[in-house]
Amino acid sequence: MLDQDFINTLLLTGKLAVWTTFILFVLGFPVAYLLAYKKFWLKPVVEALISMPMVLPPTVLGFYMLLAYSPQNTFGRFLVEHFNTRLAFSFQGVLIASVIFSLPFMIQPLQNGLTSIPKSLREASYTLGKSKLTTFLRVLIPNMIPSIITAVAMTFAHCIGEFGVIIMVGGNIPGETRVASIAIYDEVQAMNYHTANQYSFVLFIVSLVILTLVYSINKKTTPINL
Repeated sequence: MLDQDFINTLLLTGKLAVWTTFILFVLGFPVAYLLAYKKFWLKPVVEALISMPMVLPPTVLGFYMLLAYSPQNTFGRFLVEHFNTRLAFSFQGVLIASVIFSLPFMIQPLQNGLTSIPKSLREASYTLGKSKLTTFLRVLIPNMIPSIITAVAMTFAHCIGEFGVIIMVGGNIPGETRVASIAIYDEVQAMNYHTANQYSFVLFIVSLVILTLVYSINKKTTPINL
């Protein structure tokens, strides 16, 4: 029988992944739209910053996030003085770090989906008197469903397996910041391979199911060239 600590850790992992994916889904569309259709001189810098988590060691980002959360620095001190909030070693702090570290996994698929839509579709909608919002909701989104599914799935899958940022920012607090990836490391250190295998198997199955669904749906929606 599975113990309560095992279940709580998996629930916390799912909670973090769901909230991270939801927040990035809401924030990702405006950013992806801006990068896909607007030209500005800082655009390469913005794209580089968004892509940084894909090449930057997680511990580097975690270290700087931990410094920012510290009451000895401006941001951390502001939170303590005005909101009586400490983000270091808390779920909220881990969530913010997770959102930042998962940025490219949401924004890049959305941006690619938007840029792949023919410009003529947008222009035809504008010619018919449709607003940008209506065009976005009724023309762009229906034509980029595979990209949306990929963005959501990849963000969720990446989040449930994240280790470096979480351990740096949140530590290993049961019920607060101890997610499955950290629990695996913990159990291996304690030579409790049975429990480590249980965590690993759950993450493996979840990731496999998510990626299988992504590839299956994208294959069905990809046009066949004769």
